[in-house]
Amino acid sequence: MTIEVKDVKKSYDGRTVLDNFNLNIEEEHSYIITGPSGCGKTTLLRLILGLEKPDEGTVKLLGDYKYPYINSGTVFQEDRLCEDADAVTNVTMVSRKVFKETVTQELLQLLPEEAIHKPVKELSGGQRRRVAIVRACAIPSDILIMDEPFTGLDDESREKCIEYIRHKQGSGALVLTTHDTRGLEFGRVIQMV
Repeated sequence: MTIEVKDVKKSYDGRTVLDNFNLNIEEEHSYIITGPSGCGKTTLLRLILGLEKPDEGTVKLLGDYKYPYINSGTVFQEDRLCEDADAVTNVTMVSRKVFKETVTQELLQLLPEEAIHKPVKELSGGQRRRVAIVRACAIPSDILIMDEPFTGLDDESREKCIEYIRHKQGSGALVLTTHDTRGLEFGRVIQMV
């Protein structure tokens, strides 16, 4: 499976953020999108996810797919968690095929035990981010798409999360945006301007 971003242009209020941008995203590969704020990193991810349409150019799936969409595990810039629910509940919400026992074990790889049963509104920003990462990785997906997944994480938590994401990526593709590429040498770095 390949996702082809071809000659994409996208503007907001007369300001062009992507101009004739091209990228082929292939299985088993990792793409680290970096660049200054406002250069189009989040816009690119939203186009890949089908949340926005390009002004010009195309974003399409290539390969033997029966459906016009892909299954994506996604981390947005905002955590998008249900504030009053605990971490386990937030992760199990993604699918009826995700069980609390499994989710508990997954969360314990990145969080202390006392954190996983508290309402997420009581967690620190870094802990909330780790819940969002586990949620994105909780179901089988064609691709993991993560927008600044390491925001608010200390170095040790960041390293654990990178290892966790790499393990969960499996044979799918990984596309993530970041300002800081430390520890991400395994991926193809794409510098946006």
